[in-house]
Amino acid sequence: MNKLARYRNVLQAIVHQHAQFTPSYEKIEALAICDIPSDNYLLIDTGWDNTGRVHAVVFHLRLVGDKIWLEVDGTTPGTAQELLERGVDKNDLVLGFYRPERRKIVDFSLV
Repeated sequence: MNKLARYRNVLQAIVHQHAQFTPSYEKIEALAICDIPSDNYLLIDTGWDNTGRVHAVVFHLRLVGDKIWLEVDGTTPGTAQELLERGVDKNDLVLGFYRPERRKIVDFSLV
């Protein structure tokens, strides 16, 4: 299996794994979104809690060229760590939520 196909499988697995863990309180649904043609992979929480409407991107991962971009990550310890544990090379990860000039302070790809 080539690298991009493997990365697509890893991204889909992470999204679907996280979608299983919905809050046990209120009426929140976790939506797993895997748009393979555009290589966007998201987990969105939607529903209602005691403060009102919930519609939040938990994380957004995407493939750009041969790198995985983490656009948003609201998980702990983070999807970057999960990706590393699943064999993704740290040089293939871009922390897109960091400003480009700040990416040099982390141990991942600059672009």
